[in-house]
Amino acid sequence: MKKSILPILFFFLCFSFTQAQEFSFGLKGGLNYAMGGEIVGLQSLVDTELVYSSDTFNPESSIGFHGGAFIEMRFGNFFIRPEALYISSETEFTLVNITSSYTVDQLTIPLLVGYNVYGPIDVYAGPAYNNIIEGNLEGTANAIVVQNSPLAAQAGIKAGVGRFELDLRYSRSLASEDLQEINVSNDSTISGGVSERDGVNRANFDGRLHHVLLSLSFKLFDSSANPRRRSGGCYF
Repeated sequence: MKKSILPILFFFLCFSFTQAQEFSFGLKGGLNYAMGGEIVGLQSLVDTELVYSSDTFNPESSIGFHGGAFIEMRFGNFFIRPEALYISSETEFTLVNITSSYTVDQLTIPLLVGYNVYGPIDVYAGPAYNNIIEGNLEGTANAIVVQNSPLAAQAGIKAGVGRFELDLRYSRSLASEDLQEINVSNDSTISGGVSERDGVNRANFDGRLHHVLLSLSFKLFDSSANPRRRSGGCYF
């Protein structure tokens, strides 16, 4: 499936280059804020007694980072912008008597379509392909499934000044809920009179994450600033 998509994407990009009135490419990077993820405790039978928490736990998000590259092809006020971004995210669950860090590293490839609304201001939206490189939930022995679908949707706004752009977007995973049962370790030292059995043992885990990304881009090449750009032909 992936092998059949690549030639189609290559042809599409090559054709777009021949039709584009302006063309640029460059690098981008910035900060991201992850949202989502949920742990729902399952009561366990120990010594004929139902124990362990059955509460629902949502994480506290931390600031992550991302970086990558982009190509932009403009057709009047419209543009097409494929990107490739590496995104590193971290959130933290407080599970009564232990704290569990949830980290996800992924490669996302959005294909964005945008419109220039006024001066340097552009708005855009489009689908994205998310490839999870690694996902880890601290304190569990399970292999974590982050999502059951690689598709996401992105939308945002950006403003350009010269070769620089400031970009703010929202990326939402299109994966459906796919709960997986996990086993949480309670081997940490218990303090403050909290019993190990007051914590979480078995639980259902939803690993889907959504992101807000703030990026700064720099155009390594911009045809609008290069009057000697050749017309026609494929730059690949």
